Amino acid sequence: MLFLQLDSTQALGTPSSLVNEESISILELALMGGPVMLVIALLFFVGLYIFLERIFTLQKATKSPETMMEKVKSLVLSGDLEGAKRTCAKVNNPIARMIEKGLTRIGSPLKNIETSIEYVGKIEVYRLEKNLSLLATVSGAAPMIGFLGTVIGMIDAFMTIARLKGAVDPQVLSSGIYTALITTVGGLIVGILANIAYNYLITRVQKVIHNMEYTAMDFMDLLQEPR
Repeated sequence: MLFLQLDSTQALGTPSSLVNEESISILELALMGGPVMLVIALLFFVGLYIFLERIFTLQKATKSPETMMEKVKSLVLSGDLEGAKRTCAKVNNPIARMIEKGLTRIGSPLKNIETSIEYVGKIEVYRLEKNLSLLATVSGAAPMIGFLGTVIGMIDAFMTIARLKGAVDPQVLSSGIYTALITTVGGLIVGILANIAYNYLITRVQKVIHNMEYTAMDFMDLLQEPR
């Protein structure tokens, strides 16, 4: 009976020791990926910077222009073009700059005014889309670099097997393999986040472009109203 109690205690002690085994933090796990993980981390911070910078820019660009346009319409209809220009100059967004450009061309044929507004609009769209192509590159490059790190790690594992001539400790081999796979996980995480951020920003940019087009048409209709 005593021997049975000892055996049962030892049997129960085995899983408890596994449960109490020290866990590995995410940072320690990432550092196991080696130099490739540093490249993936760099891509993550580049993508994060672009996302935050674009969000801040788009927030300024999506400020509602209704109040500004109402003031501009009132001033234009009353003949105060300089006051309308000053109103646009006080608002720092693409729509205001487009309308301000159109106001400076009043007196020219409507086609010339429309063309000048379109040119300014194209410049503003380029500014809105700044660095988005780089964010798309991050979303595609991060998983590929992660796969590259895994392939390098697997090659190193097989070289270890060849060097030890088959007498390999399974624990050492498995440790090398999961360390190699860490880069794939890291690359996929960064790639997925960057892809989501890119598509979200593209959607926001499209909304701004739609507002720009609508406001430009509204302004051209204003110029054709009888005064």
